[in-house]
Amino acid sequence: MARDLPIGNGTLLVNFDFLYQLRDIYFPHVGMENHTAGHPCRFGVWVNGTFRWIADPGWQRQLGYESDTLVTRVLLRHPDLPLAIVCTDAVDFHENLYLRRVAVTSEADSALEVRFFFHHDFHIYENEVGDTAYYEPRRRVVFHYKDLRWFLINGFRGPDDHGVDQFATGQKEIGGLEGTWRDAEDGTLSGNAIAQGSVDSTVALHLTLAPRGYGEVYYWIAAGQTFDEVTAINRRVVERGPAVYLERIRHYWQLWARKDGNEMGELPVEIARLFTSSLLILRTQIDVDGGILAANDFDVTQFNRDTYSYVWPRDGAIISTALTRAGYSTPSSRFLAFCARLLTKEGYFLHKYNPDGSLASSWHPWFADNQPQIPIQEDETGLVLWALWQFFEHFPEVEFIKPLYRDLIIRAGEFLASYRDPESGLPLPSWDLWEERRGVHAWTVAATYAGLVAAARFANAFGEEDIRDRLLTAAREVKAGADAWLWHEELGRFVRTVHPRPSGGYDVDQTFDASVAGLFLFGMYAATDPRIVRTMESLRERLWVKTPIGGVARYENDYYHQVSHDLANVPGNPWIICTLWLARWEIARAGRPEELESATEYLHWAARRALPSGVLAEQVDPYSGAPLSVSPLTWSHGEVVLTIVDYLDKLTRLNLCPACGHPLFLRERRRIRALRLMDVAGDELPASEEV
Repeated sequence: MARDLPIGNGTLLVNFDFLYQLRDIYFPHVGMENHTAGHPCRFGVWVNGTFRWIADPGWQRQLGYESDTLVTRVLLRHPDLPLAIVCTDAVDFHENLYLRRVAVTSEADSALEVRFFFHHDFHIYENEVGDTAYYEPRRRVVFHYKDLRWFLINGFRGPDDHGVDQFATGQKEIGGLEGTWRDAEDGTLSGNAIAQGSVDSTVALHLTLAPRGYGEVYYWIAAGQTFDEVTAINRRVVERGPAVYLERIRHYWQLWARKDGNEMGELPVEIARLFTSSLLILRTQIDVDGGILAANDFDVTQFNRDTYSYVWPRDGAIISTALTRAGYSTPSSRFLAFCARLLTKEGYFLHKYNPDGSLASSWHPWFADNQPQIPIQEDETGLVLWALWQFFEHFPEVEFIKPLYRDLIIRAGEFLASYRDPESGLPLPSWDLWEERRGVHAWTVAATYAGLVAAARFANAFGEEDIRDRLLTAAREVKAGADAWLWHEELGRFVRTVHPRPSGGYDVDQTFDASVAGLFLFGMYAATDPRIVRTMESLRERLWVKTPIGGVARYENDYYHQVSHDLANVPGNPWIICTLWLARWEIARAGRPEELESATEYLHWAARRALPSGVLAEQVDPYSGAPLSVSPLTWSHGEVVLTIVDYLDKLTRLNLCPACGHPLFLRERRRIRALRLMDVAGDELPASEEV
């Protein structure tokens, strides 16, 4: 089930599903320790004896965000309740505080008694063993706690009227007990003051509305590691008023999203809106310590009993580059510093990591076919180096790069140079970006080339010409190997994978795969190279989903969440990132402004695939367009940002002042100035545009 509304601050992440049920509470890391374990925390409304939970099918719901913010705007109506409800949710940008305002307007000609019920199905530390929930009468609040995780729940109607009006704590998931939410359905809670073990709680806030009247209540959850932390947050909210917090959160995110005006050129409003929403949604998936999480949709555990709540260096490198190129240096630099702590002494990254930097679960073996092997996806190492150079190009902060130069950049570059077949020059086998097969992959070859060139650029900048030359030689040999083995004239395209034969040479995997786009995305080949043109055109023909939904599949007969076996029309489910690779190719090869129009069609396609909130899934159903797999997928939003920045950058290069010949747009003038200031490329390095 998609997570339609994520809100967070890098330490506390709260997710809502399409029913507007609160489903995930991550703390103190984004993606690590989901204290609901995906169980729904229910919201219910009681009016003059009639009760409805938010999951009731009668509700009419509009879920979205206020413009340019991570503050939600949720409109609710139910035919059985004479009310119009507007809910506003936010996580404070500084305090570990989740806050909701419930504004309600009566549509009745008589007075109404209204009770709002908030249910909490905590599984602290992602399990239900040993939790405690209790009511504290002095503050009129409910606490949930276990060990070093505390959650305080409170409500507010005015400066002199705060605290919950009703409460109940109780047991669940044992002995047939469903939880205290059942206790709420008659409009009255039991008042049980404490429960231990597998527990939940429900609280109520009351309002009396005059005929056609208006009222509002506030509700919040403070998160912390101690009793004192959460009570201090609660005290500040009560003293200052929750409305003050909500307003400051709104202003913070508008200030963040409107950085430098975010020049949109002549982009259609729909696409400009997708750009801003993607940036904001990206920010919710980034941990305070720098990790960029792939996705935080806990429902995927139903598929394989694991999540996407991990840091893949590849995903993070691409997303950090999107943020870099959009002008956001802080999240990018934190991610790159995070990566510096993960690199092995041999110079490579392993499969994936937890947001605290510890090694995450993996299915890549260290031993196969009676031989030891390194369980890596080599593109992850190459792309972190590529992302570092992208960052340095835009933010030439030498003091940030200096501590990374020897232990990350050169160490990883030397590994890429050494982990190659001496005859072909190609990288040795590793796992592909889809994590399904081991071999020598076009995407990985391109990422390895990009990483070697990036490391060589840094070596040149730091005056180490011997290292630069060694890395550049390796990069040239990688490209020569791609020319010899990945390009197949008889097929008229580059192939996705080759497998080394014991006797020498390679066997070819001829499956059409969108990831071959990496050959131009990371600068190994120009987008206008005739071989790339033939390859991309053939991919578009074979992998385009021939239904009204459209979009590009990952590869032919993609099994993951497969919906259809009509492979002639549906080679696989449409993926957001794969479809946008086509857009980026159209942008990269455009020679005139009018040639950018085809790219905007792909961006419109992506906008149509978004949920009303702007959230993008990993893939969509080829017949209904409904989100499949996890949602939001951070990479999907990162690819949106990269595509739009590509578009804007190309537009600036194509729109020159007729009098002076300089770019008309500020973005390109800044880029040119930065490159001139660095002047570190050197004649022997590939052109900047290729990387």
